[in-house]
Amino acid sequence: MEEYGFFLTYNNQSEVIRLPVNPESLELKSGVNGKSYSIVDFGDINTIQFSKLREISFSSFFPAQSYPFVVGELREPLYYINMIKKWMESRNPIRFVFSGITSPAATNSAEDDLLDAGLTGTGTFAINMAASIESFDWSITAGSQDVDYSISLKEYVFYEPRKVSISTSSTEAKTTVTQKRASDKNTPKSYTLKSGDSLWSVAKKTLGDGSRYKEIQKMNNIADSELKKLPVGKVLKLPSN
Repeated sequence: MEEYGFFLTYNNQSEVIRLPVNPESLELKSGVNGKSYSIVDFGDINTIQFSKLREISFSSFFPAQSYPFVVGELREPLYYINMIKKWMESRNPIRFVFSGITSPAATNSAEDDLLDAGLTGTGTFAINMAASIESFDWSITAGSQDVDYSISLKEYVFYEPRKVSISTSSTEAKTTVTQKRASDKNTPKSYTLKSGDSLWSVAKKTLGDGSRYKEIQKMNNIADSELKKLPVGKVLKLPSN
């Protein structure tokens, strides 16, 4: 049986929220920074530039009581509110995950649900995106104590600043850019499966990004049906970078 899960995670999944009530709709905005020019004796032309940062927004509610449609582990509405506010105040990005979850039975925690989402996200639509929380508005519904909310996210691109040194002389000014130092950490070329390993955890441990598990799956010709029954001792080939 397949269901859909919406997750917000923080600090490399050390803190995870599974939204207890799936939003009815998800608005995703994307585009490119194209520019148009007018050419004499030719007409208008346009250029295709790099994509804009994606934006996601949705609305739902945090229930104050257990309803039949609640998914995952239910917590008090204030728990979700305080967690999201804390993440916003940290000025660090979070990760938004929306994926199909194939499971014969309900899992016991948001972390388990998220692991399943990473390993068996075979739904017709899936998103795994680092993002900043641009806005978070909420209000208490009279009578039920449920909390209605709306949230807007903007894609976050990780970057690293480079040191720039400027030297001047009496005759000219020179600008020197110091190149970013190559990483001292070498990615292993293979990995031997241990008890409890999953392709998601292997990708996270060896490549630094669990969402790259599909690359490992393809390199080693592992079928989707084998993802939850990986043989201990099997040696996996890994991407070189």
